[in-house]
Amino acid sequence: MVAAGDAGKAGVAEKLGIEPGIVVQEIGWDEDVDDDVRAAIEERSGSDLLDEDADEVVDVILLWWREDDGDLADTLLDVRSPLADTGVIWVLTPKTGRDGHVEPSEIAEAVSTAGMAQTSNISVGSDWTATRLVSPKSANTRR
Repeated sequence: MVAAGDAGKAGVAEKLGIEPGIVVQEIGWDEDVDDDVRAAIEERSGSDLLDEDADEVVDVILLWWREDDGDLADTLLDVRSPLADTGVIWVLTPKTGRDGHVEPSEIAEAVSTAGMAQTSNISVGSDWTATRLVSPKSANTRR
């Protein structure tokens, strides 16, 4: 039987759209990340998270982002090159009131500048919020 806490952790991976067999790359890891979220993703996908230096095509990019990490739009443009056409980027930011919190308006502006579309926001763990980004459909049809 699965403990209630474990079910919640596994549920995070499902909410992030993680399916068995998909490839997930993690960018922006630091000591403040939620290891339970990372473990749930690895367990559900069936493989380890790829690090920032991986050069294979990925289905999901997990981008841990804090207020002082630099220019989000530039980072989004840099990190999305290995992303599959139907892939998604999850930008994980500290929740309101936490160190490193990023205002939603800053995320929206960066997403627009990077030519991506923001589709949803979810809570992941007690300290992090995740924002789902995709390439606009019109961009995919022009490739």
